[in-house]
Amino acid sequence: MNWYIAKVIFKISNGNSGAKSQFDEHLRLIQARSFEEALLKARVLGLTEEDHFINSNDQTVDWEFVNVSELLPLHEITDGLELYSRVHETEEAHDYVRYVHQKAASLQAEQTLAV
Repeated sequence: MNWYIAKVIFKISNGNSGAKSQFDEHLRLIQARSFEEALLKARVLGLTEEDHFINSNDQTVDWEFVNVSELLPLHEITDGLELYSRVHETEEAHDYVRYVHQKAASLQAEQTLAV
């Protein structure tokens, strides 16, 4: 069996036509005998996780599976293996760096609370 990382994309809509479109990107670990089987498993996973519900504002929220946009084989799982990377571009580098530090601090705070 082989391991793959699949990027599974969902479209989130709540009936508010004026809102920006939202897409949720999931990175999923898939075990399969072949690339084709992994792609099929990732697509089935996306379809089974489609959902619709009423939120706290009485709006119907739909999670619609779009597709699997990436499927990468993992040849070997080792400590520190890069699973995914993406270049983030911004006009406000200082704000982005501050955001990253705030997220890191909240991780430490969550760990402290959990202990």
